Amino acid sequence: MSAAVHWETDLARALVALGVEPAQAARLAQDSVAEARDAAAAPPDLYGPATVYARTLAGALRGPGPDDAATAEAPVAPRGPVVLRLRGVGKRYRRRVVLDGVDLELRAGEVAAVVGANGSGKSTLLRICAGLTRASSGRVERVGAVGYVPQEGGVVGQLTPAEHFELLGAAAGIGAGRARSTGGHLATRLSWRPDPRLVAERLSGGTRQKLNLVLGELHAPDLLLLDEPYQGFDQGSYVDFWEQVYTWRDAGKAVLVVTHLLHELDRVDHVVDLGTGDPR
Repeated sequence: MSAAVHWETDLARALVALGVEPAQAARLAQDSVAEARDAAAAPPDLYGPATVYARTLAGALRGPGPDDAATAEAPVAPRGPVVLRLRGVGKRYRRRVVLDGVDLELRAGEVAAVVGANGSGKSTLLRICAGLTRASSGRVERVGAVGYVPQEGGVVGQLTPAEHFELLGAAAGIGAGRARSTGGHLATRLSWRPDPRLVAERLSGGTRQKLNLVLGELHAPDLLLLDEPYQGFDQGSYVDFWEQVYTWRDAGKAVLVVTHLLHELDRVDHVVDLGTGDPR
């Protein structure tokens, strides 16, 4: 049995001992290992000992307890105006229900994470929020400019990063020179300096995802919709990505990110759990 499997088993057992339902504990443990794999790290290196991380997860799932409430400061006022509001959002494809009754209110300066098993509708929900897919039921309200970063695709293989910056800049009314300089500056935040000689199809998968992230932010959107954008990142880039997420939050942007998340669960403002993804 591999070290990762041992760690996953230990985490699931520790969660159950802390009162988490066995099925949910197993899914959380599996997602934790998957997130570590995406970050090219061993689970103990990313999260620490399984028993310690279990307490972090269980505490985040329960929310503040009575003792926390007694010592907490006065409630913090909302960070900013509502940028995205979902009310009873559902999506059905013929007889299959993909999403059912999703609610969310996301304000400027907040981060929300969408979690759930494969097939639970995470990417579909983000496409609905971006206006690329129509909801079958419910209501979606958006305010301001939106930046959407898909899980795959989004770049043109024959164009260099600078040409991508110019193309997306032109669509947003940004001059070519400013678009190139802005794109280059945003790239450095992800520890990436684009090579002007390389077209996108010659970039590694992780670097193409960095390009996608820069393109999503290039026009300074009010709302960023990110669909597991760290695929292919090494551990350093993965850490840079989450630091950038919190930089966006501090700058007053709203961020909705589809992710396995668990390593960052206690640092976001909202979690939308879409569950197991079982067909209904």
